[in-house]
Amino acid sequence: MSVVDITPIREFLVCETPSAWVEWALQNPEILLIDHANCEKKAASTALNLMYRYVDYHKLLTKLSRLAREELRHFEQVIAIMKKRGVSYPQITASRYAGSLRKAVRTHEPGRLVDTLLIGAIIEARSCERFAALAPHLDEELRDFYGSLLKSESRHFMDYLKLAEQICEQDEVAQRLEILLEKERELIESVDEEFRFHSGIPSDNIL
Repeated sequence: MSVVDITPIREFLVCETPSAWVEWALQNPEILLIDHANCEKKAASTALNLMYRYVDYHKLLTKLSRLAREELRHFEQVIAIMKKRGVSYPQITASRYAGSLRKAVRTHEPGRLVDTLLIGAIIEARSCERFAALAPHLDEELRDFYGSLLKSESRHFMDYLKLAEQICEQDEVAQRLEILLEKERELIESVDEEFRFHSGIPSDNIL
């Protein structure tokens, strides 16, 4: 597994993934893969939706076109691993994570776009941090695969963040990030009843 320095991501996020979530993930390897596939598919969809909505932002179109292609490639890689391991691909509910974050998005422009981009940065950063947290505990194939995702996921985090910084003042970005990152911390550290890639921690009666 190649070594990728994710120190900037750990410094960006205001909390680490709790060890209880890592243990929960290791107890649910099939759901981990299924929801990971869903996350990659959703990430591509989010990028494409932004490209349709904000056609006047040339740099956004270019960055997110590349990002969407990479996310779909990751999706293909995940479902290939699932097929190899005999893991079916049923429909499962989404976690509350992304939807709860998006409730904080402002309704006016460009605030709506800025917040959406910042949430994109947060989700990509958390995904990268979780890949790094999981990788040492996985079998060689998954360890190498998750390690290979760290570089692209960390770049996606920076792409979203830089796009937001190009739209509004640094002070506004810092202010909105403080609010959104605190909301994200609450979601990561609070109890969830169902395991998902971006879920919080399990209740005491689950583990």
